[in-house]
Amino acid sequence: MDKLLRQISFIKEIDKLKYIQRKTKLFNSDRHENDAEHSWHLAMMAIVLAEHSDKPIDILKVVKMVLIHDIVEIDAGDTFIYDTTKSHSNTEEELLAAKRIFGLLPAEQAEEFIAIWEEFEEGNTDEAKFAKSMDRLEPLLQNTSNNGGTWAEFNVSYEKVYEKKKAIKNGSMSIWNYAENLLNESVEKGILAKES
Repeated sequence: MDKLLRQISFIKEIDKLKYIQRKTKLFNSDRHENDAEHSWHLAMMAIVLAEHSDKPIDILKVVKMVLIHDIVEIDAGDTFIYDTTKSHSNTEEELLAAKRIFGLLPAEQAEEFIAIWEEFEEGNTDEAKFAKSMDRLEPLLQNTSNNGGTWAEFNVSYEKVYEKKKAIKNGSMSIWNYAENLLNESVEKGILAKES
């Protein structure tokens, strides 16, 4: 019974993810996405696009990664990927959050979730590379559907976007080719500007 109570406690805690607002907005919308919506979307994208991974992957592990990766933001908050004042890799703060939140679970599950979260953060395994590809692709699709979205709102240059998005190629060259074309089309449409 104690195990079940700990799991229920964790389930209640992660409901808070629905309140963490991201800078990006839903497709063709003015409404900001929340972290729970983002994680769900990435999980669906991973399942649908798994065949495009450059390497064989354990799709269940990828799905776990994308569902788990932002739970730490309940404590650490969402850091905008193009933020110039705060590092997007605030892993020390996030590690404390991971230990607290996943620590609500029974020890074995807590260890598994922390290990999966760390694997995603390190980005070295084939599963982590593909999961990160999904994490970089979703906001790109959102911004192109919203006439530049956060790129326009925060005056983010093509070069900065390209630098962040090129991580997609580590998981899938075919998805990267698609993404790179989207970036170039965005410049042509005037919704993403190159530095002069």
